[in-house]
Amino acid sequence: MQQQLDALLGKIKQDYVNWCTAGGSKPLSGYFQDSINEWDSKVQVKTGQKYIKVIRENSVWGFIVNTDNDKVFKKGDILKAAGWQAPARNAARGNIFDDDYHVNWTGPLYLK
Repeated sequence: MQQQLDALLGKIKQDYVNWCTAGGSKPLSGYFQDSINEWDSKVQVKTGQKYIKVIRENSVWGFIVNTDNDKVFKKGDILKAAGWQAPARNAARGNIFDDDYHVNWTGPLYLK
């Protein structure tokens, strides 16, 4: 599970780098370079019995299901935040155990 969480955090950070550099067409400098350098220190992962909460600075990025006993979701499912304490339980936005999920640095993707 830790390896998949690390990969998720890497995808989130990489999306931020892509956003800062307009997909690689601009150099990374100034404020954006400082933000990348400080990125890891501003991300927290809080593990609970049901969910793992991913927090960046003062906002919740999203939640990861951390139990095999959920009636709707599988362990590893990525959920948007409904608020500070709870996820939106309408649909999973991917699963960290799959290789083909996509995320934004601002949070899990919206439903189509």
